[in-house]
Amino acid sequence: MDIIITGASRGLGKAIAEIFAANGYNLYLTSITETRLYKTLEELLNKYPSVTIKAKPFDLSKKNHAHEFGKWCLQNCSPDILVNNAGSFTGANVHDEKEGALEEMIETNLYSAYHLSRIIVPEMIRKKSGHIFNMSSIAGLKAYPGGGSYSISKYALHGFSVNLREELKPHNIKVTTVFPGAAYTDSWAATGIDKKRFMEAEDIAKIVFAASQLSPQACVEDIVLRPQLGDII
Repeated sequence: MDIIITGASRGLGKAIAEIFAANGYNLYLTSITETRLYKTLEELLNKYPSVTIKAKPFDLSKKNHAHEFGKWCLQNCSPDILVNNAGSFTGANVHDEKEGALEEMIETNLYSAYHLSRIIVPEMIRKKSGHIFNMSSIAGLKAYPGGGSYSISKYALHGFSVNLREELKPHNIKVTTVFPGAAYTDSWAATGIDKKRFMEAEDIAKIVFAASQLSPQACVEDIVLRPQLGDII
């Protein structure tokens, strides 16, 4: 079984890669930062020598990079699962965020998934099976101060998922949108908030893996996870 994961060098993407590798899946990974990606690749190869793990850096906010990565994947595997996890965050309000923030968030958080999926989906249709996970955010369900263009882009990603779900039903391909609240990753480390206030990245990975293991007759359309004490805003 083959899985493609974007934004795979750290955080949620790395945790998802870990759990699928531990369960015998072959991994095809990308992220924008070459050094971090290859460090993750080395760690995973050392821990899971019995599975195939390949990685190549791409900036998926660029359409041609998304296409190149998709074609590279198809040259190396026949994907069973695609996890669109690549993303970035700029925290500000719509009225005062930096110029170009919306374009940056849309290109990274929406277009990356859109353009890559368009390359991968035809192979899934040919196989008449597959599962796509689009990693949105709680910010894609509920606006909050400082969410700005990040929140807009995650709402848009949900819209993409809903459309894709309807299109791919007849082809036996599942589409799941994941809406994680705050999970403790590098981006939260500098805030000084107690680590116990957050979910663990592995929590999200476990639920994604569980959703991927259901019978062909069942599809988890939406996954919402929050810290036990609620959102961190």
